[in-house]
Amino acid sequence: MMPHIAYSSEVEAAKAEGRPIVALESTIITHGMPFPQNVETARLVEQDIRDAGAVPATIAVMDGKIHVGLEPDELTKLAQAKNVAKLSRADLATCVADGRTGATTVAATMIAAHLAGISVFATGGIGGAHRGAEHSFDISADLQEFTKTPVTVVAAGAKAILDLAKTYELLETLGVPVIAYAQDTLPAFWSRTSEHAAPIRMDTSADIASAHKMRQALGLQGGQLICNPIPAQDEIKSEILAPLIDQALQDAIDRNITAKAVTPYLLKRIFELTEGRSLAANIALVRNNARLAAQIAQNLIE
Repeated sequence: MMPHIAYSSEVEAAKAEGRPIVALESTIITHGMPFPQNVETARLVEQDIRDAGAVPATIAVMDGKIHVGLEPDELTKLAQAKNVAKLSRADLATCVADGRTGATTVAATMIAAHLAGISVFATGGIGGAHRGAEHSFDISADLQEFTKTPVTVVAAGAKAILDLAKTYELLETLGVPVIAYAQDTLPAFWSRTSEHAAPIRMDTSADIASAHKMRQALGLQGGQLICNPIPAQDEIKSEILAPLIDQALQDAIDRNITAKAVTPYLLKRIFELTEGRSLAANIALVRNNARLAAQIAQNLIE
């Protein structure tokens, strides 16, 4: 037993019974949406996982513990909390040690999921190389985490506000399997397709689970990224988004917004520029990813 991990009653029962579990991050709750929409969306995503035959485990740091699965009152408390730390590998331990409240990014959620024995994690989009990273060196710790932590992450690709070419080139250099689900191009978060060809394509959750198991059998470190396109009815075409992303990026530069504040600012600004369409698309793609992750988790225990 690990004294710094607290399981929800639902997750604890699932672990005891050997049922499939899907990890969920918490920065989308604390840094991605306002209350009460954040808690409403979190509950929808958790229920999507249950409906698909698995158990959700939303991960966050509260009261000096890594919570793997949140009770309903804990989820509501987190959704309304102020000054919540945005946690990655570098500051996860200090947040737990200090007893502060923290929301987990992709990297921190992967770490916590692995500590809890959970092999599948659903999120919206991963972090990566920001535009201009060749000058700023602003590259998310998410990319390095894939080389260390054996978790299969289901996302709608890297966030479209990033430099996608550099992000996927870095993943290739790091030896991370980037697998497109049921299509030959990588998705671009709010958009189903991009100009980037998929390095690997897989068409079933069973195939993805088999690849996860084979990595373990071969002794290969790290996890794999599953790029799941947003449903067609929910996407925003890239030609519509491109000029709006450029405007949001320029606004961030003009306001001297840097480091961890960049992504939340850009997402908020694009929400304004799309008149809310980006948030609706974000919710749709997270729910879509949760359903696929639940199917993968089921295949992993079969």
